[in-house]
Amino acid sequence: MRIRTRSARHTTLTVVAASALTAGLLLSAAGTGGAAGTTTPASEPGSPKTVSSGWSIPWGLSWLPDGSALITERDSFKVYTLAQDGTKKEIGTVPDVVATGGEGGLLSIAVSPSWKTDHHVYVMHTASEGNRIARMTFDGSTLSDYKVVVNGIKKNKYHNGGRIKFGPDGYLYATTGEAQTPDLAQDKKSLNGKILRMTPDGKPAPGNPFGSLVYSYGHRNPQGITWDAQGRLWEGEFGDSKYDELNLIQPGKNYGWPKCEGKCSTSGMTNPKRQWRVEDASPSAVAYADGAIYMAALRGERLWRIPVNGTSTGTPKAYYTHDYGRLRTVESVPGKKSLWLTTTNADNNGDGGPGSDKVFQIDLN
Repeated sequence: MRIRTRSARHTTLTVVAASALTAGLLLSAAGTGGAAGTTTPASEPGSPKTVSSGWSIPWGLSWLPDGSALITERDSFKVYTLAQDGTKKEIGTVPDVVATGGEGGLLSIAVSPSWKTDHHVYVMHTASEGNRIARMTFDGSTLSDYKVVVNGIKKNKYHNGGRIKFGPDGYLYATTGEAQTPDLAQDKKSLNGKILRMTPDGKPAPGNPFGSLVYSYGHRNPQGITWDAQGRLWEGEFGDSKYDELNLIQPGKNYGWPKCEGKCSTSGMTNPKRQWRVEDASPSAVAYADGAIYMAALRGERLWRIPVNGTSTGTPKAYYTHDYGRLRTVESVPGKKSLWLTTTNADNNGDGGPGSDKVFQIDLN
């Protein structure tokens, strides 16, 4: 568990660049590390515009074919549609969800790639016995037909992971935390501390490296996954007390926890492409747009932009530092050169009360 505190807000845009080479790592004044890159940013994010306000811990976001989004609230267990003009509508409450007094509750949501024919949406949440992935039907107006597709993922007050997304291969991916039990991350038989890959029915996807749901392991508390334009999988991960990570995920690889936090020389471990001091990041969601990974930071209260050039990363920059508080979820808007970004200032580490959170749109200039 990491205790996070809020810093004083500033009103100016902060851009943080890497500036010092130390012990073989490129580290900026903000603690950014990893291999140096030469990619020139194609665009800069503009000032956030409020799409919708009055939210309490909006956690998951997934797009419907009509361009509206499904958004979950972690502690209310409710799901809403949010149109691009800001129209918000409650469509139901997910059953069997419980809070943990920390980071558990109703977490991520993912719309089926075949939603127009199957009307399926998927949710990941904590339940009485652990964390689950469940499938529901959304007919365009209400949620129904709850069915568990994966269980057996241990839960705890913290470190529940919780991000689910469909990949370009049509399979569902899920991030799981190690439930404050670090050794689970190295246990390939455990579903905790992993990235999972599955069919829409919750079965191991063909080609998984161990014949199980496990796709990669050695993760502490990953809450962000995205794919770049070439279909490569990237992941954002909470560290403990030293370094948060941006990883390029490959099947069967070991990403180190608890043996390594950030880069290390231990045999068999896969090093991150970038690392940050924990006070500058605490990353939740990541999204790919316009040649870069965008990473929402909770404790760091900023949006990181990390240029991607093949399997390498360029110099990260930070935007909106302390301007909007804790940033939870970022997603690229289909068909637009824009992002949606949510805050979770109403959570137990924020300084906002119920209804203090917002959904922003950021145009990429």
